[in-house]
Amino acid sequence: MVHESAYVDQPSTIGAGTKIWHFSHVLPNTVIGKNCVIGQNCVLGPDVSVGNTCKIQNNVSLYKGVVLEDGVFCGPSCVFTNVNNPRAEIERKSEYRQTLVKRGATIGANATIVCGHTLGEYCFIAAGAVVASNVPAFALMAGVPAKRIGWMSHAGAKLGADLVCPLSGDKYREDNGTLVLVEQGKKDVSHG
Repeated sequence: MVHESAYVDQPSTIGAGTKIWHFSHVLPNTVIGKNCVIGQNCVLGPDVSVGNTCKIQNNVSLYKGVVLEDGVFCGPSCVFTNVNNPRAEIERKSEYRQTLVKRGATIGANATIVCGHTLGEYCFIAAGAVVASNVPAFALMAGVPAKRIGWMSHAGAKLGADLVCPLSGDKYREDNGTLVLVEQGKKDVSHG
């Protein structure tokens, strides 16, 4: 479904079940997976890749070099950059840097993602945070610049000191600055 006020430039690929809402613009050579929701006033592309079941809320621009894997949530007005040293009078396309957002990541409203970094699987970027370095999988990041303040579970719950997910019962352990699933819980929570 593409709203009548939205534009989709060709060539572009849009998966089945994807919805593109008011005043959004998909630029050429952009690939959007199945069952995604692209909110109002979004710009995607050119040459952007969006996985399946992603939700991109209102006022988000995904510029060349941004890659979202499956199940990524981009909160309202979050920001992606694609060059570290922009100038209005100097063309810097040769300096574009890729930003990879791994499966299941959540980016909060008004967060800024500085280009050239990878956001790990199921990480959670707090609203208003400024990410200027790579983010480990499952990390809960907040602040300016963003720092890890905790861990999130696969199900999207903040983990306490015991590293047991209150939603699923999944048990984790910390290993050299990473989070590792030790035992899957018994509670029925979809792991996508």
